[in-house]
Amino acid sequence: MTDEDFLAALERCELPESEFRHTSHVRAAYLYLRQHEFHIALHRMQTAIRSYAAHLGKADKYHETITVAFVMLIRQHLAEGGDGGGWDGFQRDNPELLRKDLLLQYYSKQQLESDLARRIFVLPRPMARNPDPCA
Repeated sequence: MTDEDFLAALERCELPESEFRHTSHVRAAYLYLRQHEFHIALHRMQTAIRSYAAHLGKADKYHETITVAFVMLIRQHLAEGGDGGGWDGFQRDNPELLRKDLLLQYYSKQQLESDLARRIFVLPRPMARNPDPCA
């Protein structure tokens, strides 16, 4: 499926649910960020995911913090390493973005699973660090 066909299917809620996993979320954000300034790309991503989830009868699955944080991380990777020449190159060059648990490097599981984080974007809280570097 071409990038254009993929985004069109997502926005029209025609993408099969089985084809919209974490990697597809990353692909959509990557494509929006290549086409638009950050704030517009973020808005398009939020709108697309909310609409798609509602279409599937799963509106409660939308998670604001996960969406915003991943779009921010993808934007940072684009700025630091370039777009990879297209989606295939970008995902090859940035495999960490394809890990669903990536945000656990920044957020505690408890914070990420909170109702507040689901409803609004929350900044990560500093996580407790072991003061002994040898431990």
